[in-house]
Amino acid sequence: MTKQATPRKTVSFSAEAFEAINETEIRWLGNSGILLNSRGTCIMVDPVLEGFDLPLLIDMPIKTEEVPKLDGILMTHSDNDHFSLDTLKNLLPVTESFHAPKYVAELYSEKFHTDAIGHDIHTTFEIEEIKILLTPANHLWQNETSKFNRVFQLEDYCGFWIETPDGTLWIPGDSRLMEEHLQMPEPNAILFDFSDNEWHIGFDNAVKLANTYPKADLLLSHWGTVDAPNMNVFNGNPADLFDKVVNPDRIKELAAGERYILRKN
Repeated sequence: MTKQATPRKTVSFSAEAFEAINETEIRWLGNSGILLNSRGTCIMVDPVLEGFDLPLLIDMPIKTEEVPKLDGILMTHSDNDHFSLDTLKNLLPVTESFHAPKYVAELYSEKFHTDAIGHDIHTTFEIEEIKILLTPANHLWQNETSKFNRVFQLEDYCGFWIETPDGTLWIPGDSRLMEEHLQMPEPNAILFDFSDNEWHIGFDNAVKLANTYPKADLLLSHWGTVDAPNMNVFNGNPADLFDKVVNPDRIKELAAGERYILRKN
């Protein structure tokens, strides 16, 4: 059995991470989730703090009941390793707004009987001083199985381009590499999925994406979180990247909960 690479010990945090600050910081929550605090405006993207359907390799850096407030939750798609009903239910009382592709927003509204804001790909919206653009993604794996009773469309998935006063973060989301992904402005940081999986970017294409934006910091995601050594989607090894990525010192192998300060290049 393959031994999975795992991150360093989780750095726990609590309410202090949501206070007003004079910069923008990002904390990896495990898998593909992050907390972004930009000068006191706090957003979570794809948080799964509880309700994983696989055993975990890490401790979660914060419990849902410890989250004091969120100005928004952003969701890239409806897979349960991103769209956690348990997490979302418990965060609902402290969350001001929920944003996602229209299909995912409809799921949220139906489940929790509350408003959610659905967006088209290539449209923008703002949360306080943060400007957010939905970027395209191709993750149509559901259409290869009879498990679902609908035909999924490209517009059911997205990434997020997030502009803060202190720099830009791009979250491509779970996606095969698309030509548009290679034609973006250079971000200051990328939440970087390097899963060698046919419905994710694939390792070689992850390297291609990284080297298309040679100044962007790479915040590694979708690895080292769930105990699934035989599932390539979860078991990428950061060590495989260092001799293939231009400027490898920009590879940020964060522990869950560790602070990363977003800065303009």
